[in-house]
Amino acid sequence: MTERLNNAQPYAIGLFRIVVGLLFACHGAASLFGWFGGAMGGGTVETGSWPGWYAAVIQLVGGGLVMLGLGTRAAAFVASGSMAYAYFDVHQPEALWPLQNGGEASAMFCWAFLLLVFTGSGALGLDRLFARDTAAGAGVSGTGVSGAEGVRTPEAAR
Repeated sequence: MTERLNNAQPYAIGLFRIVVGLLFACHGAASLFGWFGGAMGGGTVETGSWPGWYAAVIQLVGGGLVMLGLGTRAAAFVASGSMAYAYFDVHQPEALWPLQNGGEASAMFCWAFLLLVFTGSGALGLDRLFARDTAAGAGVSGTGVSGAEGVRTPEAAR
């Protein structure tokens, strides 16, 4: 059972990355374009306003990059930092615990993206596709590590 789960790990990480990135990008689209009911129950954030507009851009662009698995570690690092800022600057002054201050989403996104910084994109990401092309062009093979993301392949574990 453990070996089967280990073999599925890159795909589970890839699906996790896609869902988290999509949800994050939706938050940005809601704030910037008024989609999905808009920001905070309606409307959009004012262009250039701090920190709302910048957060929305990070959400849309960072979420899209993470969802596609393109520059995953860097995009996830920036997204995680933006959510840490959102939690400590916006939510935490209201109350200590996320359930009390409405910061559950910020806290969860922060930790989810931080996890992706360390795991990489997993399977199904463009990072792996481009890394294979780069590795093949450079004559690199048999390393047991898949691409720039450093995801160990099941073959490497054997």
